[in-house]
Amino acid sequence: MRRVWLTAVAAAAVLSGGFAASPSFAEAHSQQSGPAAPAPGALDAAFDAYLRASVANAGFSGTVLVARDGAPVFRRSYGLAHQELAAPNTDETAYDLASITKPFTALLIMMMQEEGRLNVTDLACTWLTDCPEAWRAITIQQLLTHTSGIESYSRLPDWDETLDTRLFWRGGAAMMMRDHPLRFTPGTDWRYSNTGFDLLGLIVERVSGKTLPEMYRDRILSPLGMDRSGFHTSRMVVPGAATGYYSLGSTFINKTPQSSSSAYGASGLFSTVDDLLKWDQALYSNRLVSAASYEQMIADASNEYGFGWEMRTWLGRRQIGHAGSGGGFSNLIARFIDDRLTVIVLSNSDEASANTVARDLAAIYFGEEYRLPVKGRKARFLDAIQADGPEAAIQLYREMKAAEPEADAFKTDELLVTAGYDLHGVPMMDEARRVFEFALEEFPRSAYSHDGLADIAAAEGDRAAAVRHFETSLAIDPTNEYAVKGLERLGEPRPREAD
Repeated sequence: MRRVWLTAVAAAAVLSGGFAASPSFAEAHSQQSGPAAPAPGALDAAFDAYLRASVANAGFSGTVLVARDGAPVFRRSYGLAHQELAAPNTDETAYDLASITKPFTALLIMMMQEEGRLNVTDLACTWLTDCPEAWRAITIQQLLTHTSGIESYSRLPDWDETLDTRLFWRGGAAMMMRDHPLRFTPGTDWRYSNTGFDLLGLIVERVSGKTLPEMYRDRILSPLGMDRSGFHTSRMVVPGAATGYYSLGSTFINKTPQSSSSAYGASGLFSTVDDLLKWDQALYSNRLVSAASYEQMIADASNEYGFGWEMRTWLGRRQIGHAGSGGGFSNLIARFIDDRLTVIVLSNSDEASANTVARDLAAIYFGEEYRLPVKGRKARFLDAIQADGPEAAIQLYREMKAAEPEADAFKTDELLVTAGYDLHGVPMMDEARRVFEFALEEFPRSAYSHDGLADIAAAEGDRAAAVRHFETSLAIDPTNEYAVKGLERLGEPRPREAD
């Protein structure tokens, strides 16, 4: 599956109704607005109605918790932890936190700064072995704030194709970036980097003399009684853990094979909503770090990112939290620290938007406007393919386009290409081929549709057709690196006319 390209168009895919629990602006006329300010007795019903709509229309599956001053206002689970076994999610279900691990790593750094064992102004290479020359001016603070210039290994061209299935050990994925040039001079720009936080995990180990999992356990999880939480990047079984799923329209499917061993300081923790609430409350009581250290972590919001914390303004209120997604999970902890409201959304559905769910649950609580999710265009298209075949879906596409001829979703090939690659990844190759062919009927210069047809040809062993489609893609878009990599995989040099 062409996950690299899908990442690049994720923002635009919202316009096609493809990824988000929140529908597009063009669909707003068909949405139902929530009540302006639910009475306290109506909160439970309003939360539940919203989440049921999310389950039905936006692929939500998981557990949510809304708490005020540490006291749960609403806690409920929806969907299945294991689709194959029909095992439901419960309040005790543990979810892979993905990047919600980052603020935990940042807290360990701040603990060691308080103990005088390091300072965030230290050069990172003071604590890293075999540092490349390009990294020698980078500070720990720049790693914490994604301003180091080190590219994220998860953006490597072959990451989603091959690299994320490899086995790594103790920051091995980060060290793949040693010979890669910096994206910018350290401290001059911002770019989210998993590599930087894996390096922070290595720094924690070098300074403490303990392994990173031991530090999470000994300094945060055990002292707070987070008994259902831990660090897990192996094939060992975690009792009570949910399985992460992708979606094909409204149908859950298994995620693509991936190795969790690349996770380090950037990801790797698992937890439950109640354990995360314990952590959230400890931050208010200064049990982990002092108030001064916590304020240092959230002092500079110039890039909407502090030391391991995402800093936003939601609903006119300050929100300090972090998202985490990948491997079939979508999570968010949103901390409205001035209101002492915490919203935790843990989902074992790649299709769900935890960010949208958390924001809308907060809107319900604060009496702000929100909308119940409706099924997106791509989901409807893919559902039609599964129910009645590609020709029925193509007819539906034409009807949707006729109903909204000015919608941005129908002005580009993104809806069709992303749907085609979703089918390709199952694999449902015949259906994917018809979608890519239809995309070329609608958008004759769709380079990415030729990429899709090339990938199908390669899967079928038709090397000549695969080469032809990749070359056509490059003739349309000479900057298309995916097609270049596709030709390389086929042992074919880049065509001269595309240079």
